[in-house]
Amino acid sequence: MAGTSVISTLSKLAHDAGRHIRQRIHGQSASFTWPLRAAIDAERHVIATADAGAISYYQDASGHGRPLVLLHGIHAAGSAFEMRTLFHAFRGERPVYALDLPGFGFSQRGGMRYTAQTYVRAIEHLLRHIANEREDQRADLVALSLSCEYAAAVAAEFPDMVHSLVLISPTGFDRREPRVREGTPKWLKAVAHAGGELFFDALVTRPSLKHYLRKSFAGSIDHSLLEYSHATTHQPGAHHAPLAFVSGELFPAGDPQQAYGRVKLPVLVMFDEDPYTDFTGLRGFVSQHDNYQIMRVLRTRGLPQIEAADRTIHAVRTYWDRIEAEDTGERRPALRDTHAHA
Repeated sequence: MAGTSVISTLSKLAHDAGRHIRQRIHGQSASFTWPLRAAIDAERHVIATADAGAISYYQDASGHGRPLVLLHGIHAAGSAFEMRTLFHAFRGERPVYALDLPGFGFSQRGGMRYTAQTYVRAIEHLLRHIANEREDQRADLVALSLSCEYAAAVAAEFPDMVHSLVLISPTGFDRREPRVREGTPKWLKAVAHAGGELFFDALVTRPSLKHYLRKSFAGSIDHSLLEYSHATTHQPGAHHAPLAFVSGELFPAGDPQQAYGRVKLPVLVMFDEDPYTDFTGLRGFVSQHDNYQIMRVLRTRGLPQIEAADRTIHAVRTYWDRIEAEDTGERRPALRDTHAHA
């Protein structure tokens, strides 16, 4: 009993210290009371799942034809807001869905373990829901950064539900030192788990978020993205999924290029420069996989769908027109190793 009392006291002291530090970091009470606004001005729905929690997605079903599914990146401030330019560009033309991945946006935060499979299963659940609503039509997927690896896993496992992939600034094609995937250092896990909210709070102050966003833009940052990033990271439970990412638990096991190689569907890779990864292995990979095309969106740094929205949208639309034409037997020139200029 005495030992339990000591542990309880130490726990309370740690909690109180953490609360005061958080108040100093944010300059206000650490109780996050303001509501999160919608990332996209569209209907929002929730699917309850056993293995990915409650997942939220935005939908505009007014268009006709093949469904489009948009997947944001994985980082401290991830949300469907990152994909809003593509959502607005294609809404009305075709059914469009933008998912808040587990632990982000309006999807469930906390109360579960976050792993790479959590995200693969979440995407699968949304695709099955769409297939039931849209007469079993296969969807086109557009994914950003680490979510590209999840999208590839889904496309390889469920080709009957996916028509094509567009991978924007995908992870997994760099030749630098191996990133944290398996065998995460114990010290890093200790920081992520023991430091918890304090570590996260220091990461998501407005100056910190602005610093990291500057790295992802060749020009001026998108201030609306900065404001939404600040808002979404200051919701209850916002730290759970990002800390799992920092500790290495959200990276799929194994060689990512082997995983990409299992995809047999049409794939377009869009990239330029990215401060968090590089693409030195991309051209060698594409030369061995005829179903992959590459498009370099010049003068962008990881978020071309925001910084070069018009060029990105035009390239994606052109790519889809080409593969739809091939589906019907019409031949059009490929986009292999082309550039999207200003």
